[in-house]
Amino acid sequence: MTPFTEAEVEAGRLLFARECDFIIGAAELAQLPDGDRLEICFAGRSNVGKSSLINALTGRKSLARASNTPGRTQQLNYFALAHPDITKLYLVDLPGYGYARAPKGEVERWQGVLRGYLSGRASLRRCFLLIDSRHGIKAVDSEIMDMLDVAAVSYQTVLTKADKVKANELDKVIDATAKLIGKRPAAYPQLIVTSAEKQEGIEDLRAAVARLAFENA
Repeated sequence: MTPFTEAEVEAGRLLFARECDFIIGAAELAQLPDGDRLEICFAGRSNVGKSSLINALTGRKSLARASNTPGRTQQLNYFALAHPDITKLYLVDLPGYGYARAPKGEVERWQGVLRGYLSGRASLRRCFLLIDSRHGIKAVDSEIMDMLDVAAVSYQTVLTKADKVKANELDKVIDATAKLIGKRPAAYPQLIVTSAEKQEGIEDLRAAVARLAFENA
């Protein structure tokens, strides 16, 4: 059963039925747009399925570019979502963390940009932290959670690729993840389970974004 009301699900559907345009790819914090609009970001380990989930969320096939090469995304990619009751909402696709096929110095540079954004962006209302259902929370995820907890940045855990796991194994991952985030001070307690390929959990994720958007409109 969805944790959202029918009205919230419908609000999410209508919100993401509107235009969603690419604004900028920021390689440095100095390139970020003015922080005068609500921002919601998507973070996760490399190859966790961020781009595929954003495409499913927005109903576009190639809004966010998916790659088979872990660590290919090296910028903070901004997308603007318009709504008559909201000035403008930014969705931010962050670089994957934890692995990348790139020179060490380059990896350290863009990981530094990622961490700087997550710990210091005043207009960021929530980070949707993506966790691969096949693996659960790893040490590198815990490091990001530690940073978000210290910075008091609200984050909500989203399990991805749920269709790739057998039902009984998925239940174990859900239970283990729920227990871990329950001990985290900045973690939003509601877990969202998704599959971009099967469109599972997409309605709930849209509703969660819409709830945030209208609460802060």
